[in-house]
Amino acid sequence: MAIAVSTSQQSMLSQTVRSLLLPITLIAFILMMVLPIPPFLLDIFFTLNIVLSLSILMVSIKTFRPLDFSAFPTVLLFATVLRLSLNVASTRVVLVHGHAGNDSAGQVIKAFGEFVIGGNFVVGILVFTILMIINMIVIVKGTGRVSEVSARFTLDAMPGKQMAIDADLGAGLLTPDEARLRRSEVGQEADFYGSMDGATKFVKGDAIAAVMILAVNIVGGLIIGMAQHGLTLSVAAQRYITLSIGDGLVAQIPSLLLSLATAIVVTRDSTGHDLTERLVAQVGLGRAWWPVSGVLALFGIVPGMPNVLFLTAAAGAAAIAWYATQESEKAKDEVKKSDAAAIEGAKDDSDDNLSIEDVSNRSALLLEVGYGLIPLIDDGGKGAIVARITGIRKQASRDLGFIIPSVRIRDNLSLGPNAYRITIGGVIAAEDNVMIGKLLAIQSGSSNIVLNGPLVKDPTFGLDAVWIDPLDKIRATSSGYTVVDPSTVVATHLHQLLVQRAADLLGQDDVQPLLDHVAKTAPNLVSGLVPKVVTLSLLTQVLKALVAEQISISDLQRILEALASAKSREPEDLIETARVALGPIIVQRVSSPKDALSAVTMDPNLEQLILQNVRAGGTSNGLIEPGLARKLLESFQQQSKTMSENGQTLVVITSPGLRRELSSLIRQAIPDALVLSYREIPETKRVNVVAVIGGSE
Repeated sequence: MAIAVSTSQQSMLSQTVRSLLLPITLIAFILMMVLPIPPFLLDIFFTLNIVLSLSILMVSIKTFRPLDFSAFPTVLLFATVLRLSLNVASTRVVLVHGHAGNDSAGQVIKAFGEFVIGGNFVVGILVFTILMIINMIVIVKGTGRVSEVSARFTLDAMPGKQMAIDADLGAGLLTPDEARLRRSEVGQEADFYGSMDGATKFVKGDAIAAVMILAVNIVGGLIIGMAQHGLTLSVAAQRYITLSIGDGLVAQIPSLLLSLATAIVVTRDSTGHDLTERLVAQVGLGRAWWPVSGVLALFGIVPGMPNVLFLTAAAGAAAIAWYATQESEKAKDEVKKSDAAAIEGAKDDSDDNLSIEDVSNRSALLLEVGYGLIPLIDDGGKGAIVARITGIRKQASRDLGFIIPSVRIRDNLSLGPNAYRITIGGVIAAEDNVMIGKLLAIQSGSSNIVLNGPLVKDPTFGLDAVWIDPLDKIRATSSGYTVVDPSTVVATHLHQLLVQRAADLLGQDDVQPLLDHVAKTAPNLVSGLVPKVVTLSLLTQVLKALVAEQISISDLQRILEALASAKSREPEDLIETARVALGPIIVQRVSSPKDALSAVTMDPNLEQLILQNVRAGGTSNGLIEPGLARKLLESFQQQSKTMSENGQTLVVITSPGLRRELSSLIRQAIPDALVLSYREIPETKRVNVVAVIGGSE
C-alpha cells in the first residue's frame, strides 16, 4: 500500500510539474527581455533555439496530415517569442559589451560573426540581406497566401462536409460515434487552418523585426562605440557590425527553418501519406527522368561546356530513370497478380468436373462488380466497400430487428468494367455504374453552378448528379452539392435496397433464433403460442409482412403477446393485430413524442364507397377501381413531394379495413410512405391533417 501511495504521489507531482512548465517558460521569455543575460547563458539559449527550430521542421516533414501537428500554430508563437526574447537579450549584450571585442557577446555570436562571414562585415551584411530576401519575399509571402486560401476554402467547404457526414449517418455507413468523430475532425480542420492563417503573420512579423533589430544594433553600436568608448569609426564598425551581423544570422537561421516548417505544413495534402515516400513516388517517374538524361547528355557533348560534369549528371539521371522504371514494372506486376487472384474463382473454366456447389447460389445477398471496380474490394478483403457494407449490415439489423445475412462480393466478367449488380434472394434488385477515380456530386435545390462531367442519376434517390474530378470537390461542396465517392454510392444503394427488400431475407430459420432469444425471458409465452396457436410458418409470414413495410420486429415479445390475444387466425388479421400493438413504435419513427403527427387522410365518403366494395366482394384484393387508383396515386405523390420539401415523410391515415389495400397501392410509387389505420395511432398522439384526398370528387 505504501508503494502504491508513493507511486500515486510521484504521478501527481509529475503532472503538476508538466502543468507549470509552460507558464514558467513564458515568464522566463519575458524576463529575458528585461533582465541582463550572461554571455554563456546566451550561448545555451541560442543553441536551444536552433535545436527547437530543427525539431519543429523534422516533425512537420514526418507527420502524415496537417492535423497531426494541430498544435503547430501555438508552437510557432512560442518559438517566435523565444527568438525575439533572445534578440532583445543579445542586443543588450552587444551594445553594452561590444567595445571589448568579439568575445564579449558569447561564442555563438562570435562564431557566426567571424567564421560564417569570414570576419568581413560587408560580406555579412550582404549574406544577411540575401537570407532576408529568401525568407520574406519567397517563403513567408508564399506561405501567407497559401494559408489564406486554405483557410477560406476550408471554411466554405464545412457545410458540405457536415451534410456528407449526416448523409452517411442516415444511410448507416457511419455509427453515431464515428459521425461525432468526423464532425470533430471537420471542426478541428477549420480551426487549424484559421489559426495557420494568423500564425503566418507571426513569421512575417518576425522577419521584419529581424531587419529592424539589425539596423538598431548597427546604428546604436556605432554611436555608443564612438561617443562613450572613444573608438574610431573603423574600429567601432568592425566590432559592432560584426557582432550585429553574427547576432542577426544566429536568429535568422532558426527563423528560416520555422518558415520552411510553416510552408511544409500549409502546402501538404491531407491524404495521410508520409511526405518523403509521396514525393519519391511522384517525382521518381522513369518517363520524366529519361528526357532529363538526354538533355544533360547533349550539354555534355557541346564544346566549351564542363563535359565531364554534365555527362556524369546524365549518367546519374539515366540511373534514376532505369531504377524508377523497374519499380513501376514491379508495381504493375503486383497489381496484375492481385487482379488475377481476385477473379480466379470466376475464370475457372478449364475444370471439367462440376459439383452442386458450382451451380447453386446460397448467397441471400450478392454484390457483383465489373473488373474495373476490383480496387473497391481489393486489399486482401479490406477494401473501402467491404468496411462500409459491414457498417450497413449492423445498422440495418438494428433497425429491422433481425440479423441481415452476410453480403457476398465477387467480380463478374460479364458486367461492364464500371458496372455493379445487387442481387437479393436470388433476384436481381438493381444494376448501375460508378466511376473509379471520380466523385459523384449530387445536385440539391441550392446548387447554383454547373459542374463539368458526365451527367447521371443518383442510383439511390434518382436525383440529378454528375461525376466530377476530385480537384473540383471543394468547389462542388461550397456550391451546395453533396459529394460522395464510388464506394459510398454503391453502399448507399445497397442500404436502400436492404431496407426496401428486407422481407425477402427473412425465413423460418431466421425467425427461430429470435424465438429462442425471447424464450429466455418469456418461456411460457413462446411455448404456449408457437406452434400450438400460431405455427412457425404463419409467424414468419406475419413478421415478413411487418418488415416489408419497414417496421422493426426487434420487440418480438410485444408482437407475440398481441398474436396470443388475437381472435382470428387469418394471416391478414394477425398482421393488423400486430401493427396495432406496435403502433406507438411505428408512429415514433416519423414523429417525435412532443410534436403532432402530420398526416394525409381520405374523404370519408370516398372511404365508405371503397369499403362497401369490401363487404360486397368479401375480399380485400383489388378493391380500388384502376382509374380511381391512378387518380389517388397522383394525389398522394403530389402530397409526398410537398411534405418532403419540408423534411417530412408522407403519412396516410385511413380505416383499418382499407389500410392494407391502400398501403399496397401507395408504396408502389412511394416506397418510404407510411400508411396507418386509426387504431394504430396512440390515444395521446396529436394529429395534424395537412390534406384530405378525394374531398372534391
